Amino acid sequence: MSSTLIWIIMIAVMVLSMVIQSMLKSRFSKYSDVPVSMTGAEVASRMLQAHGIRDVKIVSIPGKLSDHYDPTTKTVNLSEEVYYGKSVAAAAVAAHECGHVVQHATGYAWLQMRSALVPVVSFSNNIVSWVLLAGVVFINIFPSLIWIGIALFALSTLFSFVTLPVEINASSRAVKWLENAGIVSYDTKDMAVDALRWAAYTYVIAAIGSLATLLYYISLANRRN
Repeated sequence: MSSTLIWIIMIAVMVLSMVIQSMLKSRFSKYSDVPVSMTGAEVASRMLQAHGIRDVKIVSIPGKLSDHYDPTTKTVNLSEEVYYGKSVAAAAVAAHECGHVVQHATGYAWLQMRSALVPVVSFSNNIVSWVLLAGVVFINIFPSLIWIGIALFALSTLFSFVTLPVEINASSRAVKWLENAGIVSYDTKDMAVDALRWAAYTYVIAAIGSLATLLYYISLANRRN
């Protein structure tokens, strides 16, 4: 693949990323005005109880769309808007994060793989920029150094792609449970699906962007060699 084409892909990814982020915020704002009977915290509590999970805490955290599940502390961290909100958007996000809890409790393979990669990727992310820079500077002295940097960056790309089935599965679990529990109706179910779909798009575009960057580094290394 030519470097020009890679650059075009990278620019397209940046533009799409901004569009998706804008659409996600728009959808979340729109569906935050559609009421349901329970707050996000209540949805999360009820979903965990329905799956027999009683050792995970549900806490409120600052920020917007900062919601996440932390398996190391066994906490479902919900932004204030989700924690206290009684809306389709809040219910969908809360259920999605609890979908990760259910994955963890049931030993979902993709989540286990993702969790195993976390410490390795965290370490590689701390040094990859310096290794790649040194690889470019010392390409004529130590040509294999840049390939070490590329291998480290490839771990982040792999992590991005492993994340996709984890997020998609969590959303699928969330929507199915919300419908079965009667929290969303036939009409509002589509809203929950739409909100979570745009959230998933952020992970898709991040994975594509990481792959494009990886290909750029490979192309650069080949040209330097």
